[in-house]
Amino acid sequence: MEEIQSQSDNYRSSSSSASSPASRVPSSNFFYLRKPGSLRQPISFEDSPEWEDTDADARVEEGGDRDTINIAITPASPSLSKLNSGSLPSPPLPEGAVVARKTAGASVVWKDLTVTIKGKRKYSDKVVKSSNGYALPGTMTVIMGPARSGKSTLLRAIAGRLHHSAKMYGEVFVNGAKSHMPYGSYGFVERETNLIGSLTVREFLYYSALLQLPGFFCQKKSVVEDAIHAMSLGDYANKLIGGHCYMKGLHSGERRRISIARELVMRPHILFIDEPLYHLDSVSALLMMVTLKKLASTGCTLIFTIYQSSTEVFGLFDRICLLSNGNTLFFGETLACLQHFSNAGFPCPIMQSPSDHFLRAINTDFDRIIAMCKNWQDDHDFSAVNMDTAVAIRTLEATYKTSADAVAVENMIVRLTDKEGPFLKSKGKAGCGTRIAVLTWRSLLIMSREWKYYWLRLILCMLLTLCVGTVFSGLGHSLSSVVTRVAAVFAFISFASLLSIAGVPALLKEIKIYASEELNQHSGPLVFLFGQLLSSIPFLFLISISSSLVFYFLIGLRDEFGLLMYFVLNFFLCLLVNEGLMLVVVSLWQNVFWSILTLVSIHVVMMLAAGYFRIRNALPGPLWTYPLSYIAFHTYSIQGILENEYLWTSFPVGQVRTISGYQALRSAYDISPDINSKWKNLLVLFLMVVGYRIVGFVLLYFHVGKNKSVLKIFQCNQDKKNTR
Repeated sequence: MEEIQSQSDNYRSSSSSASSPASRVPSSNFFYLRKPGSLRQPISFEDSPEWEDTDADARVEEGGDRDTINIAITPASPSLSKLNSGSLPSPPLPEGAVVARKTAGASVVWKDLTVTIKGKRKYSDKVVKSSNGYALPGTMTVIMGPARSGKSTLLRAIAGRLHHSAKMYGEVFVNGAKSHMPYGSYGFVERETNLIGSLTVREFLYYSALLQLPGFFCQKKSVVEDAIHAMSLGDYANKLIGGHCYMKGLHSGERRRISIARELVMRPHILFIDEPLYHLDSVSALLMMVTLKKLASTGCTLIFTIYQSSTEVFGLFDRICLLSNGNTLFFGETLACLQHFSNAGFPCPIMQSPSDHFLRAINTDFDRIIAMCKNWQDDHDFSAVNMDTAVAIRTLEATYKTSADAVAVENMIVRLTDKEGPFLKSKGKAGCGTRIAVLTWRSLLIMSREWKYYWLRLILCMLLTLCVGTVFSGLGHSLSSVVTRVAAVFAFISFASLLSIAGVPALLKEIKIYASEELNQHSGPLVFLFGQLLSSIPFLFLISISSSLVFYFLIGLRDEFGLLMYFVLNFFLCLLVNEGLMLVVVSLWQNVFWSILTLVSIHVVMMLAAGYFRIRNALPGPLWTYPLSYIAFHTYSIQGILENEYLWTSFPVGQVRTISGYQALRSAYDISPDINSKWKNLLVLFLMVVGYRIVGFVLLYFHVGKNKSVLKIFQCNQDKKNTR
């Protein structure tokens, strides 16, 4: 401690306004401390893995219900041992405590990585410029920088998940080999995650495990329990994520840990996280990072982005990649970064967090704040950085390129890529039939608990049925009642379909969950469509049969069982067609406001072209007859119901003459005299159900297919290079 204190005194005397964090160490338990005399040394190579010295094996049995990864015996990183040796002593494990399962991690190296996105930046298309770095098993590597510095882009480039508009140059190595990361070997957590609020934490993770892992259902419980334990979610395992009317849902910190636990059910070797501290307060952020540190201690390789952190959180990082405008200003251990800023002339002040100091030095937005303070004649000093930010960035970049740290990184990259380590293999996926069954059951559970999904629609539809039925009750069966009954059928079909738009918010939430699962290859458009269709059928049938029974008898339709069943089936198919239309529109817009506005507009146009306000044969030909009257599903539903009711009926005219039901309807609605016409209308409705689902499949596939196709192209290019 005397040697460190003398270094701190010399350092403090060199700058009156700033000092190293080591100079303000209260005791030897401060977690920033390295070994005495090592403050100015470059990055240590003690933690580089030597493949020939270890027998870590990443073999995974394809299609097995449980991976057979052997425990990695790569020695722990010295940075971890430094943190543990210098930090407060850890409390002993209580009796019966679950020991975290060891994971065989993997080394990741990126070399001369450049990413260009056309039109992304004002002066250059290069979002990331010639970045070099690496991540080792059992360590946390953080990519830090101000907003729009290229953090997320670099993370996605390393993981092979760039947007289709981005182009990547450079090389990415996994265990020393230029190969892509197969399914199950890595996990990626997005910044914005979509969770299912009507499920408990354990249920959500269990269904995620069923979607991701092959094998039997009962064998996934241990995987889920391991993920819950790894992310410290035991106290919330049986709580609803979104809460209910008498209980609040989980906070942002727990939700963020749930999204990470969803990826942990695959037991990945590498975990990428985009902004793990996004929207978290200081306490939740510290708990998150301590949990991730515990996860890294099991051997998993963690790479994540971060905008800003507290001093306590900063001390938990192993390595830091500092970016500004796509340029790498530093890569190495966190303490070496503090020394790098000091060598460049920007030492960290005594009372300032290191991450705050870094961002203050490289964030150009602070120049405007300083200019504003000068205009107000405010003498407040924000930092020890007393020069233009652009100059500071260039100074830091130039200092890093000529430093021993940059040379050390290059040497480490050479060592890690010199020999190929264990090859990561895919862990296998759940079968298509299994995933359809899981999604169907999960959707049924969500719909039964989410009252806004179908229960509200059932209530609204019953209220509408009662209103329309009571308004048109007591019509009788005379010739004069035909026109009025046509109006009742039109009002029932049109308004019931229009009220179904109330399910748009819930459907949009379900599509967003699908999009998140599709990006991680947990689901697919065909699986989602079948699951959503099969789960919606019971609820739509409940709505159709309850509303049809009330409406049928209130307006006095013919009392025959066969006719009643046709009415129920007709209305049921009408609701299915409307569900398909909603799926297409919501998939197209991905926005509640525009989806509802588009659906209301489509329904109004279809109601005008359905043949009630003006007979279909009398509609103007170019637009309203062709194609609108043939596209409107209202037309076929109303036609089928009226043909079901009035064909093979007659009405007396005077005492001798009678007219058929078809003739009675000619002046009110256009129907066909063919006795099989009502079944043809049902066939058209069924074809519309299939047609809208096909269109929805195309939209869902291309909605996320671009990112997926780019990932496949990247993997194919890597495979071609390896064969050469």
